[in-house]
Amino acid sequence: MLTSMRDGELYGVVPNFSEGRRADVIDAIVTALRVPGARVVYAEADPDHNRLDTTVLGGAEAVSASALAGAAVAVELIDMDEHRGGHPRMGAADVIPFMPVRVVTIEDCVAVARRFGRDLAERLDLPVYLYDRAALVPERASLADVRRGGYEGIRDAVAAGDRLPDFGPRSIGSAGATAVGARKPLVAFNVYLDGTDEGSAKQIANALRESAGGLPAVRAIGFAVPERGGAVTVSMNLVDHEVTGLRTAFDEVVRLAGVRGMSVTDSEIVGLVPSSALTDDDIIGYLRLDGFDPQRQVLEGLVGDDP
Repeated sequence: MLTSMRDGELYGVVPNFSEGRRADVIDAIVTALRVPGARVVYAEADPDHNRLDTTVLGGAEAVSASALAGAAVAVELIDMDEHRGGHPRMGAADVIPFMPVRVVTIEDCVAVARRFGRDLAERLDLPVYLYDRAALVPERASLADVRRGGYEGIRDAVAAGDRLPDFGPRSIGSAGATAVGARKPLVAFNVYLDGTDEGSAKQIANALRESAGGLPAVRAIGFAVPERGGAVTVSMNLVDHEVTGLRTAFDEVVRLAGVRGMSVTDSEIVGLVPSSALTDDDIIGYLRLDGFDPQRQVLEGLVGDDP
């Protein structure tokens, strides 16, 4: 059992690291994350993005200690001047968001994130930016705005005295900078369409995006999936499933696809999902979810499982 929780409290932290190719570095980071009272429930390396996504559950102190230990290894072993990959990034320990899982509020996570951000900066001599709900200023609420220009853009901006970090040194070294935040658990949701019309998938994604006037709390992109014989997908992040949930997002993709003479074949949830996002008993069938494993993908169910 997790040892540092009180009264059922369960925090999550989702450290993302800028390494997805070197097995020794990946193993070292994941090993460092395994501190007493914290459980690594997800670790997935993507060589194309050159990125490692992880999720750790535990009490506030345990997940903070885990994220700090992982970041220390990443800062030591990853040189951002040498890093290349398909995903936006700003540092070796790129983003570290805290999230509520059980008997924890987003306000609790904000407090933990802000304490952790200061501690991370002081212990590792690392520039730290607070984002999302933990942001100290409104213009840093969006991770995309914080990470604009990537490692190179932030390095040059800080050198010119602009976009200075919230904590830590006012210069960007080879480990880059880290964004520390607090957010609700997001749901990564892909919906696959018949046909090979990538342009239509992009149009559907654009219509879905909150930033383009679509569904609130939804980010989306559309692209071809060659490994599926040229099928296309609409890939979404539901950043607040209590605002826009899986069923609503799915229904809108079905509607927008139908207008373009396309239909949905199936869908998938990538990674982990909170139980509260699975709103009814028939949701898996309704969404035509392919390969979904509740035993391994529902956050709350992973507390007592091995990584």
